[in-house]
Amino acid sequence: MNNEVPLSWPEFTRVDIRAGTVLSAKPFPEARNSSYILVIDFGPLGQRKTSAQITDLYQPEELVGRQVIAVVNFPPKQIANIMSECLILGAVGDDKAVNLLRTDTPVENGARVG
Repeated sequence: MNNEVPLSWPEFTRVDIRAGTVLSAKPFPEARNSSYILVIDFGPLGQRKTSAQITDLYQPEELVGRQVIAVVNFPPKQIANIMSECLILGAVGDDKAVNLLRTDTPVENGARVG
């Protein structure tokens, strides 16, 4: 990662980060790396589908109903046989396991993170 060039405030404000609730999670065997397909409810923004490499720390059944944080304004990206419509956020450990970001208490789906 290149940290030499600071991010400007206007650049940061263009990133649309929102809270949403996972509606469904299922294994994604077609993906190159072990992943799940998630459908996330972002309230007024609607539902978005994504692929998430979070199989090291999470089982599909424990993800359903969980609020997560995601970037919702990246262009859709083809991943195997699905179109990913958002990027779920998490902290990546030295072991490459992804620990999902979330709020301390429930918030409205679609709430902006800022």
